[in-house]
Amino acid sequence: MENKVFIGGGGEGYGDAQGLTLKYANRHGLIAGATGTGKTVTLQILAEGFSAAGVPVFLSDVKGDLSGLAASGSAEFKLHDAFTKRASTIGFNDYRYEAFPVTFWDLFGEQGHPVRTTVAEMGPLLFSRLLQLTEAQEGIMNIAFRVADEEGMPLLDLKDLQALLVWVGENRDELSLRYGNVSTQSVGAIQRALLVLENQGGAGFFGEPALDLADLMTTAADGRGQVNILAADKLMGAPRLYATFLLWLLSELFETLPEVGDPDKPKLVFFFDEAHLLFDDAPKALVDKVEQVARLIRSKGVGVYFVTQNPDDIPEDILGQLGNRFQHALRAFTARDRKALQRASETYRPNPRFETVDAIRDVGVGEAVTSMLEDKGVPGIVERTLIRPPSSKLGPASAAEREAAMAASPVRGKYDELLDRMSAYEILAARAEKAAKQAEAAEEAVEEMPPAEREFNAGRRYSGSRVPRSTSREDRSFGRKFGDAMSDAVIKEMKGTTGRRIVRGILGGLFKGR
Repeated sequence: MENKVFIGGGGEGYGDAQGLTLKYANRHGLIAGATGTGKTVTLQILAEGFSAAGVPVFLSDVKGDLSGLAASGSAEFKLHDAFTKRASTIGFNDYRYEAFPVTFWDLFGEQGHPVRTTVAEMGPLLFSRLLQLTEAQEGIMNIAFRVADEEGMPLLDLKDLQALLVWVGENRDELSLRYGNVSTQSVGAIQRALLVLENQGGAGFFGEPALDLADLMTTAADGRGQVNILAADKLMGAPRLYATFLLWLLSELFETLPEVGDPDKPKLVFFFDEAHLLFDDAPKALVDKVEQVARLIRSKGVGVYFVTQNPDDIPEDILGQLGNRFQHALRAFTARDRKALQRASETYRPNPRFETVDAIRDVGVGEAVTSMLEDKGVPGIVERTLIRPPSSKLGPASAAEREAAMAASPVRGKYDELLDRMSAYEILAARAEKAAKQAEAAEEAVEEMPPAEREFNAGRRYSGSRVPRSTSREDRSFGRKFGDAMSDAVIKEMKGTTGRRIVRGILGGLFKGR
């Protein structure tokens, strides 16, 4: 198994070693199968194999079971005899129990290091997907991001975006002339969606310090790749946030990493569990984005492995790019299930020893129908493979084991303290405060004038020339409009209780550009 990740045994009696060639591991893969057929164990042993080969791994722990990678298996475990017997069957002669270097992450900061990004890094497309915005609302989101760039207002956290949307709503007339219609109804709908996201705990995901991608691609002192585990059991309560975060992470890797061509082994392997959540009700623009990332990110040295129950959960254009496959049993209870089973079997290179469709239906727990890329990236012949037993602990790590892993983490203390530097919220608040003080100063200056001077300034003066009746009416109308507008601006600001409003000046923006 030199330069390969050992998977298990195939052939007659499961004695033929099956391995995933590291050189082709960045050609992506699929782990599929019905609930309870062994997908999680396959994911676990792949993570172990990549780590042992010096390849960092990122995976999401949906059920909490994968945290056991941080602890060693034990001879006292109830499946110890079954594991040793399986290792003997498949010729895994150097099988031993061991723990792996693990870094725990958590969007909520409860079971691992906090994971954050900024609103600006998320971008309007993914943010609109996260909030389930309509096309019109997505257009306003794009306007908000554009204005933030032009005005030099960093969007770091949710309160920045909320404050900016208030500004956009108050200045909708001017913005509509430049960018298209901006309605208060759409702005209000976006604000309500942000409130829902905040109530779901999503506010903690946005802010600084933002995640440094280099911290996901480290190796331990002994040369093994770091296994990055995202605690996702609570996160699954907000499935759209889960899917959007993982897609953002993929996009950031794609945008940030340099081209490396075809390396001898991947720089990072990314496992996307519950992959169907990414594509449920996804707009075409988003699916196209995923396809683009999947097609091109392999040249950045990143392998992406989708984990789901049925291959049909993955769009066909993306499924065709997944060269390394681990298909656990599919159940065929209905006509639709039988069609899905048939379609799945047709994607494999046939093996004369058995019918692929029968094998996918009949493989037992811990067994999979596998096909890995071989020389020159050609799909290998399909094989029934008995998956090797894990070396790390099967099941969740204990609280003490998790704490020990956190204490030894290479990023300990780096992300624990939340930073709140000057950004859009503070800039807009400062502008509002400055405008309020100027308005108050102007009002006090008028009040401090002597009564005669105040009456003189407020009075009408004769110009010495006769003014036509129509022009005089227009001037009086303009004076009323000017006075009403100034009064409205001052009163609006003086009545404000949040301190976030921007006082709009007369005839084009008194405070624009400040």
